[in-house]
Parts: sequence; structure tokens; C-alpha cells
Amino acid sequence: MSSQRLGEAVRVRFFMPSPALAPYITTYYLTEVDIAADDRIEDWLHPEWANLRFAHNDSWEAAIGSQPLQPMPHFIATGPTSQAARFRTGPMRSWGIGLLPVGWARLVGSDAAALADRSVDGATSQAYAHFAPLLDTIFAGAPDPAGEAQRIDSFLLQLLDQRPPAEDEIRIKAAHAALVDLDSGTVSELADKIGLSPRSLERLSLRAFGFSPKLLLRRQRFLRSLAQFLLDPSLSWIKTLDCQYVDQAHFVRDFKRFMTMSPSTYAALEHPVLGAAAKAREAAAGAAVQVLHRP
Repeated sequence: MSSQRLGEAVRVRFFMPSPALAPYITTYYLTEVDIAADDRIEDWLHPEWANLRFAHNDSWEAAIGSQPLQPMPHFIATGPTSQAARFRTGPMRSWGIGLLPVGWARLVGSDAAALADRSVDGATSQAYAHFAPLLDTIFAGAPDPAGEAQRIDSFLLQLLDQRPPAEDEIRIKAAHAALVDLDSGTVSELADKIGLSPRSLERLSLRAFGFSPKLLLRRQRFLRSLAQFLLDPSLSWIKTLDCQYVDQAHFVRDFKRFMTMSPSTYAALEHPVLGAAAKAREAAAGAAVQVLHRP
């Protein structure tokens, strides 16, 4: 399928949560792929915070990192990730819910490090099963994006009322705010900003964010660079480099760590879903990728 036809076949729309949910949820997003039943499109999803995806689709395959593609369930629950996820799909409609770290702490409540870099069937996982009723709720009746987004929002508002604030919500929000701050370049700077010892920050980070502070800072600078490319693929990589990179070789090492391939290999691939998603997300939420969303 040509690049033009791919662009016409994929549509990604973003919806913002209610104000009460905004501290916990980044966005709701609808992905629609309109292709022939036997056609497939493929893309690579960058590392991100946790996401819940509900698919009206029987042809979705995915894998995190270098693992082989596997058939995916209708409710895919993915913890925070530090590696790219490859996916392939036929025609589909799917809804996603992006969870901020404090949203993970309150609405999921499990140790994030234990579920990081893992996708599971949310309907059968103890950590995510309370979200499973959404699968039938979302797709009830004829397709109606605005109505479906509203049903997701109503469900999560009810869930929010049922679950008390997490014990460390204030510290998690402070740590997240410091993480997205461009002035946070080292673990010690991050710890100083939120008034925690490096050891305490490490424990909080693994529990609520899924990874060590050092890896999170590394992921943050990488995704600031990748976001520039997604918004404008005509840019050379050198023009996308974040200010915290020493040189291009430094960036290439990070690229291979997070995306499991070189920048040139990635640039040569079609990005029918992520290209559309970055522009739509930037317009709706002010950030091209999820981890750049401010708390």
C-alpha cells in the first residue's frame, strides 16, 4: 500500500478527560484503520507510560522489544515501557486510555516495575480486571466517537470515586513535574527538586513510574528528540537532538536502546499510525508523545 493510501486509511483522534480525571489520565484516543480485510499495516510504538487499549479487531499482533509478534486480546493492558513495541493490524477500531504515573498509582495500584515492559490480557489480569467492563461499554451500538469517549469518561469517574488517593500522590506528582522539566538532567537534580534522597526517589520511581530515575531521565531526553522527528520527518536527526545530548553518537546509543534499531532504519520505515498520532496529539493535548505530557 502506498504512503498516500496509508495516510488516507488511518485516522487517530484524541479526546481530553474531565477535569477531575486530568491529573490521572493523559488522553483518550481512537484509532481507526480502514483497509481491506486481508491487508495489514505495521508500525513501531515508542516507549511510554501505561496504556489500556480496547480493540474491536481480531487481527492485532504486537510485541515489545525484540520479541516475535503475538496475537493480542481485545483488552490489551500495557505497563510503562522502556522499549519500542512493534504492532501489525488489519482493519480495526480501537480506543486507548493513557495513564499518568499518579493515575497508575490510584487507578491500578500495583507495583509499576513488576508490570513494566509487559502487555497482558487485561480481562484476566488481577491488576487490570476492574477496567474490563469498558470493552463492552465502549463499543455498544453504532460507532459514535464523542459518545464512546463520554462513556469512557463516565466509567473512569465512577472508578475514581471508588478508589482513594494513593499514599504518595503528592510526591509522585512532584517527581513527574521535575522529570519533564528540561533543567532536570541528573538523578541528584531530580531528587533535590522534590526533596527526597536518591535512595527514596529510586523506591518511589520503581513503584509508581516503573523504572529507575536514571533510565527515566534518559528516556525523557530521547523522546523529546523523537517527537520532533514524528512531527516533521523531513528533519535530519542532528536537528532533532535534545539539548542534553553531548553529540549524535550519544543519541544513536539511546535510539538503539529504546527503539531496538538504528535511527536510519527507523526513518526508512512507514509510520502510518504514529505519524498521524503525533500530529493529532500535539494539536489536542500540546505534546506529540505521551511522556511529554505535563502533570
